[in-house]
Amino acid sequence: MSKRTLMEGNVATAEGAIAAGCRHFFGYPITPQSTIPEHMAKRLPGEGGVYLQAESEVAAINMCYGAAAAGARVMTTSSSPGIALMQEGISYMIGAELPCVLVNMVRGGPGLGNIAAAQSDYWLSTRGGGHGDGTCLTFAPWSVQECYDLTYEAFDIALRYRNPVLVLGDGILAQMMEPVEPRPRQEPPFPQPEWAVGGEMRGRERRVISSIYIAAEVLEGTNLRINERYREAAERETRWEELGHEEPEILVCAYGLAARVCQTGIERAAAAGVRARLLRPVSLFPFPTAPIRAWGEKVRKILVVELSMGQFVEDVRLAVEGRCPVEFSGHTGGVMHTPEEVAAVLTRM
Repeated sequence: MSKRTLMEGNVATAEGAIAAGCRHFFGYPITPQSTIPEHMAKRLPGEGGVYLQAESEVAAINMCYGAAAAGARVMTTSSSPGIALMQEGISYMIGAELPCVLVNMVRGGPGLGNIAAAQSDYWLSTRGGGHGDGTCLTFAPWSVQECYDLTYEAFDIALRYRNPVLVLGDGILAQMMEPVEPRPRQEPPFPQPEWAVGGEMRGRERRVISSIYIAAEVLEGTNLRINERYREAAERETRWEELGHEEPEILVCAYGLAARVCQTGIERAAAAGVRARLLRPVSLFPFPTAPIRAWGEKVRKILVVELSMGQFVEDVRLAVEGRCPVEFSGHTGGVMHTPEEVAAVLTRM
């Protein structure tokens, strides 16, 4: 593949996975992410990989469980209702300490909703992962390049922490086209994880992977071990980007596509004399609490812009802990902010 190839977000996501060594994909079509499984169906056989369209999202996530248990680099993708159906299987994978990469190209909801861009799956993505005390490590791209990069990196992160990693996109990122610079390919076979099953076939001791822990003390120990990995991820994987005025009076917090709109809105508000700075979380779990808290000591106000009725804003408020006022601007159901709207809000503040 040549440098800086024009790609759709869904295709970039699929190519990022292939470049990272993913050779096992199980999925089910649902717009606006359907071109990811379509692309994988075309590409994986030629890469010596396996593509299988499952009979449902529930089946797809459980196929991922089996492949991950055998040590494969495996991925599934879906959109909001499909990710909701996967929650039980995701919880089983967290409990069994299995790596997997998930992609959610969020659509408007609740219910069937529409296929427009939304950010209303924030709680599902950062508080979700099904029942129990676990969740997915979650990253949010704001460009087609980041759809590629974050999916590429997600496989190593998932393996490092033995936990599902979720890449959280949206209906516009899924279908828009931008230049993408590919990363160096990682080629199978990879070293077999020491915990993977299939021992008797490979001439080693038999291994069993399960998320059933009958004894309360054993289950608590498992939860503590998983939580320790989350603590390590918070130290090593917390990511954010800052843009705008170096000495702002207002901090704008937004992620994903909404952050791109805010970047332009901040530039337009600057013409009216507004000093604003954008802080864009790239990792949503772990969350960049420390930099937001630090800005809460310095700015007059914080504005949170998101495409929901107000979910991401709760994590910002928890980070700030009352250090300054936090205001909210949200749209839902696929309605987008405009840069002019963001600039007008900043000017009124």
